[in-house]
Amino acid sequence: MNYEPVIGLEVHVQLKTKSKLFCSCSTEFGAEGNQHTCPVCLGWPGSLPVLNEAALKLAIRVGLALNCKVAERLKFDRKNYFYPDLPKAYQISQYDMPVNGRGWLDIETRTGLGTRDSGLEIRRIGITRAHLEEDAGKLLHEGIADGSLVDYNRGGIPLLEIVSEPDLGSPQEAYDYLTALKAILQYLEVSDCDMEKGSLRCDANVSVRPVSQEKFGTKVEIKNLNSFKMVQKAIQYEIERQTEALVNGETIVQETRLWNDAKGTTFSMRSKEEAHDYRYFPEPDLVPFTLSRETVEEVRKTLPELPLERAKRFIKEFGIPEYDAYVLVQEKKLANYFESCVREGANAKLASNWVQNELLALLNAKNITIEHCAVSPHALAGLIRLVEKGTLSGKTAKDVLQEMAATGKTAEAIVKEKGLTQVSDTGLIEKAVEKAIAANPAAVAEFKAGKQKALGALVGAVMKETGGKANPKLVNEILINKLGTRSS
Repeated sequence: MNYEPVIGLEVHVQLKTKSKLFCSCSTEFGAEGNQHTCPVCLGWPGSLPVLNEAALKLAIRVGLALNCKVAERLKFDRKNYFYPDLPKAYQISQYDMPVNGRGWLDIETRTGLGTRDSGLEIRRIGITRAHLEEDAGKLLHEGIADGSLVDYNRGGIPLLEIVSEPDLGSPQEAYDYLTALKAILQYLEVSDCDMEKGSLRCDANVSVRPVSQEKFGTKVEIKNLNSFKMVQKAIQYEIERQTEALVNGETIVQETRLWNDAKGTTFSMRSKEEAHDYRYFPEPDLVPFTLSRETVEEVRKTLPELPLERAKRFIKEFGIPEYDAYVLVQEKKLANYFESCVREGANAKLASNWVQNELLALLNAKNITIEHCAVSPHALAGLIRLVEKGTLSGKTAKDVLQEMAATGKTAEAIVKEKGLTQVSDTGLIEKAVEKAIAANPAAVAEFKAGKQKALGALVGAVMKETGGKANPKLVNEILINKLGTRSS
């Protein structure tokens, strides 16, 4: 029997506010343990929560971008459970009246191997809800010989939990969904989405069922997923584990499992709770309230151009391939850099290639992000113009880019200082070609015998003769003209 996976994701996003969800304590990351706390976020008797208006508006902003139905009336609830990082023994969350109801997110998934030649398919993934809740504290185990410590600085920071419908059908689709969602959150500027700091966290719900069956299989939740690649690997493992169990006649148990990245496996943590296990009831210290349509429309007016819209504009306005456009818009700052480069006069298709390939390779090698790049969009545009005009060969231009990043100088200045101007004088190139032909009779014979690779050896000899400065296009043309037609 063939089985298929059914996948849903729960994404927890720390909203970028200066103060916590129900008190005025700072949300700054990295402070000494328990410095950003007060009676409200520590749950002292008699303390009263007050809703952070900025957090509510950020939640609405996300809901609108995800095509959700923003609630007219909403309330907060107490989600009761005991855990050391939850000082009140309950979490203020939302249950039956969330700020954002059903919506959807279109994602780009790649057919084939995800190369520029592969196709792109738009898939619509349903959003069940996106509700506000306060974050819990953080338990610290490392370096503690006996027991654990708890840091409540994170407790009370505003979280938006975005719950997808079980519409995802593969680990790759889950990865593409998370990538698309993160891009939207960054464009909205509602969170820094830094998984290392815990401001973006993901749990995956996975089940498998016979292909022809409509009823869902038993769901397993996977926690402790610290990167999108980890989500992808954990889902793949869980699909294989559950499928093998069903094939062997075993029963899948509803439970929460953790991911061990070192071993590449999931393992059981606890039996999965149902909603009634949390004993939800309305938060008595926060009365239900009506959300004015004026507030929602004010937030709607602040929405920026979102990634999919931007990709479509790049394709139409700049004429770049579909694949390139979708890759560029996944990171807002990268898309901004590319667009600035084009506005500075660079050829759009060349700029797309240089930004995605050479520039990103340079950043990865230095382990820095685009905003810390020493090569400005204006400077890269200048380098691209030199390549387009034939002043620089592609190979030499790559070396110049490295020099630009190291020194902060412009491409024009480096070319002038080092005399790197590409040779396009046909007379000089012809002389170099003649020397290369005379010095490499074996390669000439192979080319005339139909071996195309032999031409590359001759081109290399010409480039060596000219110190790498000869125009490669002219070298190829003159070589072929000198050697005549190859035998078939």
